[in-house]
Amino acid sequence: MLITLGSPPSDAETDAWHAVVTAAHVRDLPASVPEPSRAETSGKLRIPPVDGRNVHLVATARDGSYEGVASLVLFTDEPTRHAAFLDYLVVCPGARRHGLGAMLWTAIRDELMADGRTSVSTVLELGGAGEAFVDSIGFTNMRPLGRYVQRVRQAVDEVPQPALPDGLRFADWPGVVPDERAEAFARAHEALRDTQAGELEERAPHWDVDRVRATARVIGERGGLILTSAVLDTTDGDAVVAYTEIVLRDPADTRALQYDTVVVPSHQGHGLGRAVKRHLLGRLSELRPGVREISTTVADDNTAMLAVNEGLGYRSERPAGLFQAKL
Repeated sequence: MLITLGSPPSDAETDAWHAVVTAAHVRDLPASVPEPSRAETSGKLRIPPVDGRNVHLVATARDGSYEGVASLVLFTDEPTRHAAFLDYLVVCPGARRHGLGAMLWTAIRDELMADGRTSVSTVLELGGAGEAFVDSIGFTNMRPLGRYVQRVRQAVDEVPQPALPDGLRFADWPGVVPDERAEAFARAHEALRDTQAGELEERAPHWDVDRVRATARVIGERGGLILTSAVLDTTDGDAVVAYTEIVLRDPADTRALQYDTVVVPSHQGHGLGRAVKRHLLGRLSELRPGVREISTTVADDNTAMLAVNEGLGYRSERPAGLFQAKL
């Protein structure tokens, strides 16, 4: 039977959902990849993203236990209102090969069509059951990706901090950007918009101060923490010319997630990406000594960032892809 999860879900519903995603994680991913914490699961079920609303579907057994779950983000901002993102579609290992995945997908597709969506995308590991499943229902790998991991202590010890050119300095903050940096930080985010979409149906939304603040606020409301380091141009009113972000979805995590790293076009080619990432690496080591690793995802064709990451000690962990289906 299919049900729609309550909003917000009860503790029992959250526990049952978490049991499914944890079991699937253990079955499908390498042992080196930490399992999602319950705090992370709860946060994602309770708090929608800035630019969308969630639909959480559950396939239940006769006794009411959860056998499969699916989580869909329906984007609400222009220019992505026609699109959606499939965050989860997983079935408990013991309940697989009984049509539950197909049943969940049919319900998802019906939801998408009823809401007027024309495309849906998802990120999956390559070579596993997930890739085979989405291939069978019409998804295409639009952007090959790699998952990479860096050991924090080793990188801090072995990678020297590059010096900044004259007129530039570092600034750091946890959580929401301080008021005095907000406008400049939003302008730097806009540099992402021309590089994110390619042939995908999704187009990056406009970044303004409200969106920058809301994005960080959602991470905190979900129980996580975002740390940001930026490079400021002191000759241009402390304009943000580069930045990088690291997220802990649970403060107890031992593996952090690398979010955006951006250098604005006018300052590219001067090593600022490497410099700001190495700077935040040192700050993370000081502020969160329990974090042992940082994980990042980079498109295979992003040769500049791959080179930066290689110099910072990232190693390849597993291949993935950004898949898309047009409806």
